[in-house]
Amino acid sequence: MPDTTPDTPDAQTADLPEPLAELIEDFAAVGARDRLQLLLELSEDLPDLPARYADHPDQLEQVHECQTPLFLAVEVTDGTVHLYFSAPKEAPTTRGFAGILHTGLDGQPAQAVLDVPEDIPFKFGLAEAVSPLRMRGMVAMLSRIKRQTRAALAV
Repeated sequence: MPDTTPDTPDAQTADLPEPLAELIEDFAAVGARDRLQLLLELSEDLPDLPARYADHPDQLEQVHECQTPLFLAVEVTDGTVHLYFSAPKEAPTTRGFAGILHTGLDGQPAQAVLDVPEDIPFKFGLAEAVSPLRMRGMVAMLSRIKRQTRAALAV
């Protein structure tokens, strides 16, 4: 079973993209109740889809493992990853997970995104506060991001 306690700033976060490492540190610095507040804030900060996706939702991939409908798209431009998410505002946990990944990985080099460990969703200390099914949804989001990044690099 993956470690469910948030990491402190150390060698485990040193190889991560800086924004993702900072988020882990932010979550580690607060108690469980405040972690949920941070997650809510990230859900509120998730950017809207650009028109090219809002007008063509068929270009987004659904992450079926999420409890609420979540769709994402990854673009890689000049080796930099750009992430786009669509999730209902009524689903703050799912949106919060997307917000973590957007804040932590959007604008990062493709290789840095591909190098993110698969268990990173468990490093935010949220497993005690949300169901295992919800955590599985965040793991699936990261998996789709990495798969789409690899596919974009192969073109």
